[in-house]
Amino acid sequence: MKKMLIGALVGGLLIFAWQTLSFVVLELHDKGLAYTPKQDDILKSLNAESLPEGTYMLPRPAPGTPMDQHEAFMKNYEGKPWAKVSYYPAWKVDMTMNMVRGFLSNVIMVFLLCWILSKFAASSFGTYFTATVFTGLIAFINEPYTGHIWYPMHDIMAYLIDAIVAWGLCGLWLGWWYSRKK
Repeated sequence: MKKMLIGALVGGLLIFAWQTLSFVVLELHDKGLAYTPKQDDILKSLNAESLPEGTYMLPRPAPGTPMDQHEAFMKNYEGKPWAKVSYYPAWKVDMTMNMVRGFLSNVIMVFLLCWILSKFAASSFGTYFTATVFTGLIAFINEPYTGHIWYPMHDIMAYLIDAIVAWGLCGLWLGWWYSRKK
């Protein structure tokens, strides 16, 4: 259990550090968080609609629309602009709890992986490293890539880089940690 906890804490920290570098320092995700000089006008327009907090798909037929009308609606909008908008009525600047939850999520993910790794009969650095990188790729393919198939993300390549680099760093650590002599 001690080996799993230490593995998870250090592995989670490595993933968290990469996420910080990726989003804040290297700005790999800027394409998915693009700036527009029209932001104030767009926010005023959204706020004027008194929308409840949520994510909206535009355009979209009203819930309960019969299938024939739904198909006609979709055909009418084919080739026209669309948007997926996440709206929040109040900006919260304090990121402390978000960072704590993000770090704890990383530790939990790596802890679950450590449990799996502890069950391996083969105990080589390469096996642990490869299993860890594959875990990152599984997480990437499950989400965000599956979401990207339906709703293209402008920073999908950044997420792929994150999966490979973050889980690669974690894999280097876990490969060493789990394959070292006791």
